[in-house]
Amino acid sequence: MKKKTYFIQTYGCQMNEHDSEKISWLLENMKYIKADNKEKSDLIIYNTCLVRENAELKVYGQLGALKNLKRKNPKLIIAVCGCMMQTEKARNVILSKYKHVDIIFGTNNIHKLPQLINRYKQTGKTVVDIEEENQEIVENIESNRKYSFKAFVDIMYGCNNFCTYCIVPYTRGREKSRDPKDIIDEIKKLAQAGYKEITLLGQNVNSYGKTLNYSYTFAQLLKDINKIKGIERIRFMTSHPKDLSDELIEVMAELDKVCEQLHLPVQSGSNRILKSMNRKYTREDYLQLINKIKKAIPNISISTDIIVGFPGETEEDFNETLDFVKQIKYDSAFTFLYSTRKGTIAAKMENQVPDTVKHERFQRLLDTLYPIFYEENLKYLNKTVEVLVEEVSKNNEDVLTGRTRTGKLIHFKGDENLIGKMVNVKIKTAKSFTLEGYII
Repeated sequence: MKKKTYFIQTYGCQMNEHDSEKISWLLENMKYIKADNKEKSDLIIYNTCLVRENAELKVYGQLGALKNLKRKNPKLIIAVCGCMMQTEKARNVILSKYKHVDIIFGTNNIHKLPQLINRYKQTGKTVVDIEEENQEIVENIESNRKYSFKAFVDIMYGCNNFCTYCIVPYTRGREKSRDPKDIIDEIKKLAQAGYKEITLLGQNVNSYGKTLNYSYTFAQLLKDINKIKGIERIRFMTSHPKDLSDELIEVMAELDKVCEQLHLPVQSGSNRILKSMNRKYTREDYLQLINKIKKAIPNISISTDIIVGFPGETEEDFNETLDFVKQIKYDSAFTFLYSTRKGTIAAKMENQVPDTVKHERFQRLLDTLYPIFYEENLKYLNKTVEVLVEEVSKNNEDVLTGRTRTGKLIHFKGDENLIGKMVNVKIKTAKSFTLEGYII
């Protein structure tokens, strides 16, 4: 009997990537096997993102292209899940315009996928199953992880911050922390299976523990994970500046397995815009925090998120952002054009910035950031760094890629049997986004 195959297309953040790993595990428990492409699949799933309009439009485009595939193979099952599906508007668009979609489910009921598939097979009717908010955290879903040596681990779900531009609290619900015992047990199993690096995930990891019925902080969680034998590197994201405590900075400096890397979204360098975004800190607060972190961990790599063209952003506001990034000297940054998200406060704000202005400012931001990235990477020249080898380069099969503890992407020649191992690499070339070197 021919085995059923599946294909998952993932959009969005690391949390979506990890959700897709869970979906993959559920499907393989149903005896599905992974296909290389959509054309060979019996089940296609789009795991969607709603944070940026561009990601939403891509999904609609891809779904439209599947109509012919469904016509050729009527037994093909098409499912859409993720953040987009938590909004009634997106669900209605799919139900009215993409009638070849068979299953729609959200971020809070991934664990129900097997029964949703069975329900569709039994009835042949479109299945829509959305839970607005999951009060209970489901702990029995494992993951088919992309790598055998590094893994994502959710420590919390949802968000309570309600930044005025962000749809996440509406799509992933309110903040909920996993029990530390469940997290530690999961990481111990990963360590026993040979995993060396874990990345802790949460919309705001710094507020981890606030929904537990006893006192336990993110810093305490890091201390407990640091004791797990076999784990060599601990990363985490994302941190909110308003909740990054002195205790956490001390623990990051103290613990040998916590990597010297911090992703700390600033979003804007203008106090006026930060207030309008409901970020609950000022540029002065943020700068003070950066100075504390750099003093405690001098070799730390700091990355950020920046939004260009938020409603009401003036040329003066934007120039304050440019001045700020020059002052901070980020190692890398995720940069975004402001995208209107229906249901957020910012979508209703007046003084929306014209697209032409957004694009012009965006380019100026990149022109400011790229030389800074290069300048920071130059500091690695002739230094020897520890690298976790991740994969063969997509552009050259003789070249391997991996990352330093500070998250820098390194290219170097080597045999693919080194993948998953730690090697020492001496840096000989620096570029804006990568470093090149040789194994010593």
